Amino acid sequence: MEQKKKGGNVVSSVWELAEPLVTGLGLMLWDVRYVKEGANRYLRIIIDKEGGVNIPDCVAVNDAIDAPLDELDPISESYSLQVCSAGIERELVRDFHFEKYLGSKVILKLRSGFEGKKVHHCVLSGYDDGKITVTFENGGEHDFEKNEYSSVKLDDFDDEF
Repeated sequence: MEQKKKGGNVVSSVWELAEPLVTGLGLMLWDVRYVKEGANRYLRIIIDKEGGVNIPDCVAVNDAIDAPLDELDPISESYSLQVCSAGIERELVRDFHFEKYLGSKVILKLRSGFEGKKVHHCVLSGYDDGKITVTFENGGEHDFEKNEYSSVKLDDFDDEF
């Protein structure tokens, strides 16, 4: 029997399968994640569209991907398939996420503190292959390499500075 793909290979295989199906439904594939939480494993297909994703969008993607995913069979363990929206405070992970939201307010979580804080509300002002440039409330700018930050999320709820 052929060895099943694991980790990143699962994500890339599912991405290749899902992207044309999701795009064909008039949606955008935001991300694919294969995670273990406690004793359970989840394959998350995260979608987006202008104006926001609704439940019928999630159901349509689930229905469209179910049979092809069973045929591809990229995961040997038991898992749950979840189709969900990227959400308002969406996490920026892939290159196109950062490029799309240049100039937007973000919540930057750092692995180590900068100016005495690990969490900063700032503006994403630059991106180059994992390195981000942010502008702080005081107008100062700083670059952070990928290994310096743990997450970057849109900050849609904060007042402008």
